[in-house]
Amino acid sequence: MQYITDAFSSDLMRRALFGGLLAATIAALVGTWVVIRGLAFFGDALAHGVLPGIALAVLWGMNVTLGAAVSALVMVGGVNVIHRTTRLSDDTGIGLLFIGMLAAGVVIISSNDTHAGDLTGLLFGDVLGVSTGDLRLGVIALAITVIVLAIGHRSFLALSLDRDKAAALGLRPGIAHVAMLALLALAVVACFRVVGTLLVFGFLVAPPATAILVVRGVERIMVAAVGFAWVSVIVGLTISYHAGTAASATVAAFSVGLFFAVLAVAEAVSFVRRRRLHPAA
Repeated sequence: MQYITDAFSSDLMRRALFGGLLAATIAALVGTWVVIRGLAFFGDALAHGVLPGIALAVLWGMNVTLGAAVSALVMVGGVNVIHRTTRLSDDTGIGLLFIGMLAAGVVIISSNDTHAGDLTGLLFGDVLGVSTGDLRLGVIALAITVIVLAIGHRSFLALSLDRDKAAALGLRPGIAHVAMLALLALAVVACFRVVGTLLVFGFLVAPPATAILVVRGVERIMVAAVGFAWVSVIVGLTISYHAGTAASATVAAFSVGLFFAVLAVAEAVSFVRRRRLHPAA
């Protein structure tokens, strides 16, 4: 325990811990639906799609969170426009916008070297630089996330099972789909200051995917996902403090590593059970 308490003895690390836990909770809750509904590709695209808005905000001296939010809205709106006006699949539209937004962000960054350091921090995260404003945004985003998920739970669940049945039940799957994309955008915007745009995707997917390995039922998966995300933040920051590694990347790497560790244990348990049921096999 002293190994952990030493890591969080300073105000800087305690602030990083609070910011990390906020981001982890938001990402785990929204990420549960991302994994269940198969929206991982869109989550990845959106995490990269905010790059041009962030880059422009930094270069123009504007609020980077606002820039990320505008870029995320453009991404969500573009996907819906392509879905409604063409015969292309959602994956095609997402792929086009993914490449386009990422390319635009790289072009903007490459055109000005003055703010390269700031942009690097936004790309890869700076959990140790979490500000009071970032924490305030995280609390607001978490409150909105919890409220929307509670209100739209039945619609989200029905949409995940069968869109046509959801429409027949009057649950408005179209609105539910847009609401889910909006929540995903909110999660990306709220988390990128902590773990960076390139690492936020790991936070969205790894904890829920780990939870699905050990529990069943959406509510239980959400609770377990938040638990795994919190463990990743606490252990990741502790390792980063003692080993001197990049904090945000260490947290994200531990989160993904935890998935494979749980998967290995689950497979080992499953193998033992099969051997007991069929000893001759």
